[in-house]
Amino acid sequence: MRLDVLLRYPGDPHRVAQLLADPAVLDRLLDASDSLSHEVAVEGDPAGRFLVRIERVLPTDELPDIARRFVGSSMRLSQVDTWEAPAPDGSRTGTTELKVPGAPVTATARTALRPVRTGVLPGSRVHTEHSVSGTLTASVPLVGGKIERAAEEPLVRALRDQERDLAQLLS
Repeated sequence: MRLDVLLRYPGDPHRVAQLLADPAVLDRLLDASDSLSHEVAVEGDPAGRFLVRIERVLPTDELPDIARRFVGSSMRLSQVDTWEAPAPDGSRTGTTELKVPGAPVTATARTALRPVRTGVLPGSRVHTEHSVSGTLTASVPLVGGKIERAAEEPLVRALRDQERDLAQLLS
């Protein structure tokens, strides 16, 4: 299943990258989410290339019964975000990989942070667009599509929650 989401944050991509690489900020975002527990590790520096690893345990009450048969009442979700060093204009690209260990469910996406200037006059404001484009795959015969559709809504909701919470930190 194709997944395309565009998020917007006040401020420039450098500041957004700093927050996306800050373990305390990530802990705060995960504490505010549906996560039952989580661990965060960051490698590298947001001024250059950095990698974020997140392991979390999520409830499965929103998944269809057929999906819960594979994972039970909770599931572990492994996430690896790899961000490349910024371009001269502050934009940067990266990848996100999500896996559910023990279940045939994965998501892979290309991500990008891009500065967008509002207005042309000196003092005009910059905000950041964060695009997430990829695929969500449940390799389960006959019911894979149903599992993908069920997983899409909580995944997009988590991205929208991140957008809201980071925007508050940046304001």
